[in-house]
Amino acid sequence: QVQLKESGGGVVQPGGSLRLSCAASGTIFSIKDMYWYRQAPGAERELVATIDSSGATDYADYVKGRFAISRDDAKNTLYLQMNGLEPEDTAVYYCHANIQYTILNWQIKAFWGQGTQVTVSS
Repeated sequence: QVQLKESGGGVVQPGGSLRLSCAASGTIFSIKDMYWYRQAPGAERELVATIDSSGATDYADYVKGRFAISRDDAKNTLYLQMNGLEPEDTAVYYCHANIQYTILNWQIKAFWGQGTQVTVSS
């Protein structure tokens, strides 16, 4: 069974920084694309950033230049460095990953973490 667990959320003032982590555990043979999503109260879940297995990244326009996604495959961990935080960034942040969970390379499932709250407020 594979689990994703986020950490690093909290309360920060506007302009501040936070670093989120997402650790994958369980039977993992390979981690493919990894993602950060967020969901604000009353809003739909939205994609924040993507990183593929080669390290190529992509960002939503509203976080470009402020957020940086990275991964450490030796630790099965995904990161999101968030700088210049704004009140509009307040949301629950979720990690999501496509993971090969058996030795058979076509057996890939999508997994989600439980989320970590980020609140930006003065």
